[in-house]
Amino acid sequence: MKEFEFLKAELDKMKENKTWQQMKQIETKQGPSVEVKGENVIQLSSNNYLGLTSHPRLVEAAKRAAEEFGAGTGSVRTIAGTFTMHNELEKKLANFKKTEAALVFQSGFTTNQGVLSSILTKEDIVISDELNHASIIDGIRLTKADKKVYRHVDMDDLERVLKKSMNYRMRLIVTDGVFSMDGNIAPLPDIVKLAEAYDAFVMVDDAHASGVLGKNGRGTVNHFGLDGRVHIQVGTLSKAIGVLGGYAAGSQVLIDYLRHKGRPFLFSTSHPPAVTAACIEAIDVLLEEPEHMEKLWENTAYFKDKLVQMGLTLTKSETPIVPILIGEEEKAQALSDLLLTRGVFAQSIVYPTVAQGKARIRTIITAEHTKEELDRALEVIRSAAKELQLV
Repeated sequence: MKEFEFLKAELDKMKENKTWQQMKQIETKQGPSVEVKGENVIQLSSNNYLGLTSHPRLVEAAKRAAEEFGAGTGSVRTIAGTFTMHNELEKKLANFKKTEAALVFQSGFTTNQGVLSSILTKEDIVISDELNHASIIDGIRLTKADKKVYRHVDMDDLERVLKKSMNYRMRLIVTDGVFSMDGNIAPLPDIVKLAEAYDAFVMVDDAHASGVLGKNGRGTVNHFGLDGRVHIQVGTLSKAIGVLGGYAAGSQVLIDYLRHKGRPFLFSTSHPPAVTAACIEAIDVLLEEPEHMEKLWENTAYFKDKLVQMGLTLTKSETPIVPILIGEEEKAQALSDLLLTRGVFAQSIVYPTVAQGKARIRTIITAEHTKEELDRALEVIRSAAKELQLV
């Protein structure tokens, strides 16, 4: 047998099914527009909600930290020692999320893996929304706990599962705060109410809500006025925060436990000084420069309204994630490719990221986009969708 012949067969099948995607190479810093193959294109696929990836304060903080503390940290924090700045970042995160403590992981993905795999045992059950992020799904797979999935944001179904789960030591409800492929917000008040009624715990992944929802971007928990009533908050330090990493925030007991049991934290080298310092500065920017969030929501409302006027079908998004539903994978790929040739970077999302037959162009609006850029992108989308007979 040729080496990895079976893998090649799978790749060939993906190409046949139009679910194969070639990564687009960008040649400039991430922003409202980027260069692809030497051409300037409007970026509508980045999670850089507030434009912090290139904010001067973050860039300067990263430079200073690299010059003073070096390019890396040398080891994991529990072996070679933890930098003062790592502790500072965690204190800022805890204050920001209004929790007792916080712990930084290497990514949002490893945060979900580390939290779920360490706190759940065979005596527990984890109850997950069917559209939760892949990192939650994979984190659950690493546990020995029983698992139940409730229909997407269906509170009757969640209550049904809770009623049948009263014999477990712990019932942990896990949900995205904002669902990344649809842009809708979890009905967190209802989830918390059910959790309190059935003595369950709640874990919220606020990857797409931190920096976007709540006061100064504190996330869905704060957005709904539920501070102190959600047991575990996790999120990323990329996306709206603009840098890299993930975190868990909650009680001191939870964080102390994760420091000793969270395997991604225990067995991975800590963030470089430049990354850590930039994350610290990002939180300060969120607290001191609310105009970025204000512009984000202004741009989002404008863009959504124009797409609806075109007759395009959108998901029921409540956030700056604005997916245009296409349906067939081949059509979504064709639209994405055509948009790029005309100066708009808007990636198609196809199976297995979303269900078959529910392919889409997921656009994401940022605070950095100018009205002129949005108008230009809208005109390109209109003409391309008409040419492909999608409207």
